[in-house]
Amino acid sequence: MAKRKTRNTKGKIISAAWELFYEQGYDDTTVEEIIEKSQTSKGSFYHYFEGKDALLGSLSILFDEKYQELMETIDDNMNCFEKLMYLNRELFKMVENGVAIDLMARLYSSQLITKGEKHLLDHNRVYFKVLKQIVVQGQQRGQIRSEIPVNEIVKVYAMCERAILYEWCICGGDFSLIQYTERVFPMLLGGYKI
Repeated sequence: MAKRKTRNTKGKIISAAWELFYEQGYDDTTVEEIIEKSQTSKGSFYHYFEGKDALLGSLSILFDEKYQELMETIDDNMNCFEKLMYLNRELFKMVENGVAIDLMARLYSSQLITKGEKHLLDHNRVYFKVLKQIVVQGQQRGQIRSEIPVNEIVKVYAMCERAILYEWCICGGDFSLIQYTERVFPMLLGGYKI
């Protein structure tokens, strides 16, 4: 029971923070506002996060939650390549409609300068587990090339997503992530498809 309460409290803080970051911007959001919106305490906030900057790393948690949500609703009749395209499109839809560009840019810059754990590269994340599961299934069904190691395909997939997101950030969001990825992602990953 304590573990669930921990997850709920941390999750409430993360959700409230990102909602406020999107609504009023990162710089204009205070820790006090996050605490108030999440209906938690100052002690709880600082138990999980050293400060507001530490919340930047929590975006990967929101991405993982989105992947879990999508996996519960995904059509099992889709081939594995279609599943990967679907996950990408839905994640990018969430980003384009709910994550400010400056926050994505801060997330990437924090990963470039961090000396410790790089959460975007943590292979224990739900994100990587879901991708591996789909690629393994695709190889077993003869939909994805099996002579290429699963981890290599997953690495390229993740790298392509990060590259497109990075480009979107440095271009100031002057193109639709969703439209661009629907056109480009199949070309980038098409070599793995049978």
